[in-house]
Amino acid sequence: MAVIAAFVLNAGLNFVLGLLIAKLLGPADFGRFALATAGAIVVNTVLFEWLRLSATRFYSSRVRTGEPWIRHGLDRAYAILALLLFAAAALAGGLGVGDGPDGRGAILCGAMLAALGIGVFDYHAALARARFDGRLYFGLVAVKNVLAFALMAGAAWYLPQPAWVLAAAGLSQLLAVLILRRPLRDPVTAFERPRMRATWRLFLRYGLPLIAANAAYQILPVLNRGTIAAQSGFAEAGYFALAADVTSRSLTMLGTALDLLLFQLAVRAEEQHGRAAAERQVADNAATVFALLLPCAVGFWAVLPALQALVVPEAYRGPFALYATLLIPGLFCLALMFFAINPIFQIRRRTLPVIAAAAIGLAGNGLGLLVLPPILGSAGIALAQTLGLVAAFAWLAVRALAGRDRLRLPWREIASASVACGAMAVALVPLRHLDPPSALGLCVPVGAGLYAALVWTFDIAGLRRRMETLFRPAHPVAAE
Repeated sequence: MAVIAAFVLNAGLNFVLGLLIAKLLGPADFGRFALATAGAIVVNTVLFEWLRLSATRFYSSRVRTGEPWIRHGLDRAYAILALLLFAAAALAGGLGVGDGPDGRGAILCGAMLAALGIGVFDYHAALARARFDGRLYFGLVAVKNVLAFALMAGAAWYLPQPAWVLAAAGLSQLLAVLILRRPLRDPVTAFERPRMRATWRLFLRYGLPLIAANAAYQILPVLNRGTIAAQSGFAEAGYFALAADVTSRSLTMLGTALDLLLFQLAVRAEEQHGRAAAERQVADNAATVFALLLPCAVGFWAVLPALQALVVPEAYRGPFALYATLLIPGLFCLALMFFAINPIFQIRRRTLPVIAAAAIGLAGNGLGLLVLPPILGSAGIALAQTLGLVAAFAWLAVRALAGRDRLRLPWREIASASVACGAMAVALVPLRHLDPPSALGLCVPVGAGLYAALVWTFDIAGLRRRMETLFRPAHPVAAE
């Protein structure tokens, strides 16, 4: 529970921080900031994601004491790549010093520093989750959020240039790891150099296909935001970026929180009971993820007009609702790919289909960019992204759910969740047209209450049983 609570805290504060930075920077500078942030995420993925994924797959409390070379390999690989990235950031900053903080060199330097901070923080957060140390994970996330809010908001207020805000983002995450460095350490053991190359080869074989796929998905916002900036200016890119960021966080916040815990349960099931047990856990996890993500998508669509009127900065209103509406289906499919379907390929260590799905998504997005913007304008770019993500999801779902080795999902539970969400949507449609305060005040409790009642009554995806188990008081065992 501490892991999920930490992620909800993280996502909620990031949501507020994103809106605050958008307001302080303004649409044009926020467009530059968002484009650079998307680039930083791509850099982080290419350099560090294979190591973070390897930490979640191969590191655990047992490995921490029984196979210390796993942590040694992770630490040394991170140190080498981090030094290279820091040198590149210093070079970019030095070359662009004459252009000032608004120049490309400064923004590139800030993006690299942000990528460095994200990579180091995500790695240590993954180690805490793999050890099932919820208290440490919560502390790490809490410290990072306090620092990020102070440093990034302060930079946006006093030094309102994207480069400074990006650098503050990287610094806040590095400082959080530094503050909690002691509990994040493993017991000191002898370094076994002969094992290092074999360990890195294991990480590369497992992680490279996954980071290739993740990088492809993260290239989509870079490509699409860059296309909008080239066609309509950075202000329009800022409108698109804020809608994409808010929609993505709203649809993936819970999915990511669940994945932090559920995938580690599958890894532990494999360690204790074998591959078949791990695959059964993945199938149950997929039903749970679907049953909780679908109402998030429906609920976000229902409150979107009220959210725009009450929360979104005034300069972004209008384009925000249009872009968000077009992006919802694609981002929902992306969340299902990441949190419901990808885990089966990760457990089987057969990750090449994930790359193929990403390539299909890129191709679909590229084809949409050629055809749709001349017809629909900037809205066509958002629709192109959605079409690409839907195509990638459809292909990967067929690979996972068809054939001799298909993942056997509990389809009855998935159908029940779909029917319950349909009932929720019917109840919310009349409410979304009320005045914004009334719409937001009624849609959230009515939608959540109705769906929760249906889940509890029919035990959809076994969620009622899980909650009863979670909150059932422990009974002491009588002494013999």
